[in-house]
Amino acid sequence: MSEDVLQVESLDLEARGISRREGKVVFIEGALPSEKVTIHTFRRKPSYEIGRVEEIRRESAVRVNPRCEHFGVCGGCVMQHLEPSAQVAIKQRALEDALQHIGKTKPERVLPPLHGPYWGYRYRARLAVRWVAKKGTVLVGFHERKSSFVADIKTCHVLPEKIAALLLPLRTLVMSLSAPDRFPQIEVSVGEGVVALVLRHLVPLTVQDVQCLRDFANKYDVQWWLQSKGPDTVVPLDPSHEDRLYYTLPEFGLNMPFKPTDFTQVNHQINRALVSRALTLLEPQKDDRIADLFCGLGNFTLPLATRCREVIGIEGSESLTARAKDAASRAGIEHAKFQTLNLFEVTTEWLAELGHFDRMLIDPPREGALAFSQALSNLPMNLRPSRIVYVSCNPATLARDTAILLHEGGYKLKAAGVVNMFPHTGHVESMAVFES
Repeated sequence: MSEDVLQVESLDLEARGISRREGKVVFIEGALPSEKVTIHTFRRKPSYEIGRVEEIRRESAVRVNPRCEHFGVCGGCVMQHLEPSAQVAIKQRALEDALQHIGKTKPERVLPPLHGPYWGYRYRARLAVRWVAKKGTVLVGFHERKSSFVADIKTCHVLPEKIAALLLPLRTLVMSLSAPDRFPQIEVSVGEGVVALVLRHLVPLTVQDVQCLRDFANKYDVQWWLQSKGPDTVVPLDPSHEDRLYYTLPEFGLNMPFKPTDFTQVNHQINRALVSRALTLLEPQKDDRIADLFCGLGNFTLPLATRCREVIGIEGSESLTARAKDAASRAGIEHAKFQTLNLFEVTTEWLAELGHFDRMLIDPPREGALAFSQALSNLPMNLRPSRIVYVSCNPATLARDTAILLHEGGYKLKAAGVVNMFPHTGHVESMAVFES
């Protein structure tokens, strides 16, 4: 253990300051770029060290006071001490660094970042629930930073105010249930005018438990869903709530129905901007045939259908594919078709069988689209789409797939930029445009 004074050069996505000393990288918890700090080193490895700030000798101009009293303990946010526009700059640098070092390239044009609300934006959240016998109480919230313990939080500024106001009442509710130590999580999902809470229960609910849930729902204007095992066991406590959840895409005149455990973007405002920009960058023409890979509920597929001749949405989950078809039917969209396929095992032959697409949009999970990128790069030129928009939630896998599309497929990286989907976190959402 030792104390030292270091100059902070940059910031990683865990919001740790980065410095260097005697050929080693030093990660400093609580430090910001340009700061001069005294640190307490608590981990030493051959190639790096980790420490935490003891004293700030020279403070960064972009340091701000965290809004949340639980910042530093709760693991939900890591960047509240950094001015929001500076957070975006850090994420943009992370994207560009990944493209340069992994993809061996840089975009011809850097897209301006997409901004949205910095607070109250999180319309989806998984709240941990923990009975703490020593305290004789239940905690409801996010895990502590780098810990399996649940943080003792009483409010949360990234949740909508109505949800944040439920944190303490939910504690009281779980305490009143028959087995308060057998409810490990509550998943929150907010739609237009509707708040759905999914209660994970490891034991059957008693009649009194159900009545407590109904009383809570009536008092706080929420709907309860129950999950006894995996996601496919989720059912509404009140069957009339089955089809109540949806979000809107006003630019395209669309209501998008979903179930509370379906994947939807946590930030509805940014999602609307994301869809709008994706379509602008893709430049769909009215006679185009377009593919939307990893289409989920049809978040991009249905808007695309308003701009082109035909769109094929492809997704690995049969349940999501079914709901996308239902959404298209409700919207009266006939030229959006859907298929279920494991897109992590795509082959060139399968792509060829689908026929020619003028354009493609892909929105994969964190694992990226490795198999697709390789298969597409091996397609004959006359079967390849002329333009691709890639929406990513992981700069590293985007950069990996970019390298394949450029260096094996002959595409050009026309543009790339970040989307601030998760302010105050290290999560980097981005978009990239490829052209043949």
